[in-house]
Amino acid sequence: MPRSTPKPSKHTTPTTTQPEVVSPLWLVKAIAATIIAALFCGYLTLCLLFYQGQWQLVLHPTRTSAAPASIAGIPYELTHFGPDDSAIPQLTGWWIPSSPNALYAQSTILFLPGANGSLADSIPILASLHNLGLNVFAFDYRGYGQSAATRPSQQNMTHDADSAWHYLTNSRAIPAQRIIPYGTGVGASIASQLAINHTTIPALILDAPQADLLPLAQHDPRARLLPVRLLFHEQFPLATPLSILKTPKLLVSRTSSPNPSFRTAADPKLTVELPSPSDSLYAQSLTRFLDQYVAQNLSPAPAQQLVPSPAPAH
Repeated sequence: MPRSTPKPSKHTTPTTTQPEVVSPLWLVKAIAATIIAALFCGYLTLCLLFYQGQWQLVLHPTRTSAAPASIAGIPYELTHFGPDDSAIPQLTGWWIPSSPNALYAQSTILFLPGANGSLADSIPILASLHNLGLNVFAFDYRGYGQSAATRPSQQNMTHDADSAWHYLTNSRAIPAQRIIPYGTGVGASIASQLAINHTTIPALILDAPQADLLPLAQHDPRARLLPVRLLFHEQFPLATPLSILKTPKLLVSRTSSPNPSFRTAADPKLTVELPSPSDSLYAQSLTRFLDQYVAQNLSPAPAQQLVPSPAPAH
């Protein structure tokens, strides 16, 4: 057989791969995009932290370990109410009964305190209300005083006020027509909402309200770079509820500039300015209001000028 002649092998010269060159502009863009993404994530985290902790801008609770021996020398009953799902009471309150023959012994004040401190800071005003001849029930919201150690919020405080209402009407069997919410500070907003929810409430007293708190949060230096209007929900609205609330209202201002919501509040209403502390003028104002709208059960009347001379009134 003829031999096959092997084909000559071809010698291939190995090719050298050129390294890929990264454009400096691409690197700059990638670094910039990474920085922007990190800043955006950081901003979102800051917004989340603000949303969760915004209550600290407007609510400043104080915890207490012991109840006072008396309310300015007045005996009272320490109560626990508002059980949660485990049947453990979450709220601590003070029941301060009037004297049996007191002038307003058939009426009960449901006292709703403000955003700062605890109920112990309200002892002077609670004593004044009792001395007028009223029953007084006051309590600390959750997160305040001796109530449950829960973070306070507008939603929780509104729920706590409703629990106090049901405690008075159910556990103490007080007729709803005899309960008068008294709100001070942010408690004024809560009292107004309570009156909207329970139309049987005969009257409402708002003392030096601090509400509609969005502007306060917007001017806080810690929130200047955040979309506060979108994130802030601890507003404690007052102007809008008062503008539609037909319940008789006593509106007390402790400064020479009344709260703007007083001017737009619906009738019937009585307004009074007490720019300087005066127990006599304060008692006179409350007595006139109670006599007109509670004790005599008068039908609603147009807004009037309540002038406890010599203090100016609106």
